[in-house]
Amino acid sequence: MTLTEGKIGCVYQVERLQVKETVTRRLEALGVNEQTKITILNNKRNGSTIIRVRGTRLALGRLITDGIFIKEVQG
Repeated sequence: MTLTEGKIGCVYQVERLQVKETVTRRLEALGVNEQTKITILNNKRNGSTIIRVRGTRLALGRLITDGIFIKEVQG
């Protein structure tokens, strides 16, 4: 599933990033790497998503969140 499809308040683990190389490098610099745990804080109607990753909140647009594939973390 993609980050766009995630539910607010749930914890997920990033499986892979499938966006442009420049965006991938920027996300990795911000701490959004494969196997990183993230929490979805808010999903806006316009497609933007706010996440918490490594203690920092990030707002990402829909084109980026559609390219971040995640899986739910159990417990």
